[in-house]
Amino acid sequence: MLSASLPFDLLAQCYCAFPPKGNFLFCRHCDFDRQSKCDMMSGFLSTTDFVGLHTWRLLMAVINIGSMNIDHVYTVEHFVKPGETLHSQKLELHPGGKGLNQSIALAKAGVQVKHAGLLGNGGAYLKEELENYGVNTDWIRDVEGQNGHSMIQVQPDGQNSIVLYGGSNMKFTDGFIDEVVSHADDDDVVLLQNEINDIPRIIEQAKTRGLKVVFNAAPCTEQVKDYPLHLLDLLIINEVEGAMLSGETDFDKVLGTLKERYPNTGIVLTLGSGGVYYADANGVLKVAACRVKNVVDTTSAGDTFTGYMMSEWLKGSPMETCLSLACTASAVCIQKAGSSTSIPFPKELPVSETEAAAIA
Repeated sequence: MLSASLPFDLLAQCYCAFPPKGNFLFCRHCDFDRQSKCDMMSGFLSTTDFVGLHTWRLLMAVINIGSMNIDHVYTVEHFVKPGETLHSQKLELHPGGKGLNQSIALAKAGVQVKHAGLLGNGGAYLKEELENYGVNTDWIRDVEGQNGHSMIQVQPDGQNSIVLYGGSNMKFTDGFIDEVVSHADDDDVVLLQNEINDIPRIIEQAKTRGLKVVFNAAPCTEQVKDYPLHLLDLLIINEVEGAMLSGETDFDKVLGTLKERYPNTGIVLTLGSGGVYYADANGVLKVAACRVKNVVDTTSAGDTFTGYMMSEWLKGSPMETCLSLACTASAVCIQKAGSSTSIPFPKELPVSETEAAAIA
């Protein structure tokens, strides 16, 4: 059996030829069917033979119960001011939503993903977008009414301002939630963002099943304070969200307050160029951010961070490794325009200190 401590991309054999339960990885080319032998394999092959042929994925899956939006991205000289009418330099439509973006980030990072969500009018192509990246869409349903969408203003410095309309994303029912959670495998991990309704019920139902739950509290509202955050395995927040949840503005106090309030929850606090902090019962860890000169669009930076961080966390990697990879992936992401389209593949990430320095 392959150990989780081994490098993720260095394998000596195609493990899809071994169906017994317990294999750690399998090959994407087998259509996720561990019972059938990979058609790209004949007997045992060396690692060299498999480079470029196989995309390895963790056996456990992430069930991302999340949003799917149509993003209207406007390139502007500056964010529109009250009473101002502003001409946009460019308009682009992209698949988006934190849920969809994080599913794609996870899939690109090599994780098996099952997306559960609701599509309204005009949203059918969002399902196709997920499927293009190998995301399982069996739990996507159609509902009446408008699909969720957003209006995103992007300034020349890459900073963005977003107006969000929930639409179909706010039509989750108890029945649908219970159906999704009840069909989860025992080792699946549930991922949530705050762009859908009924988050508390999902958390409680998932924990009743004994599943791990990760919650990215974005966009943050006052209601999040009443969510059962003490049940979470990981809570991912940025500086603004941390201040809202803790009532503090200094990041040390934010971490201290949240650690005391949720002692069994790992807290991931991202500070943009200020790096990222992780706090749990064992203490506090800091990882520096990558310096980037050519910032184009920060829209999907947080979603890229979440996807790549979880890809390492699921393997049992040290949290410092998880956060370092996530910061690097985010740094690459913000140098491209778009939402899900800006999320990098692993091959786009620097693999040496020299290449990492070239990000700046």
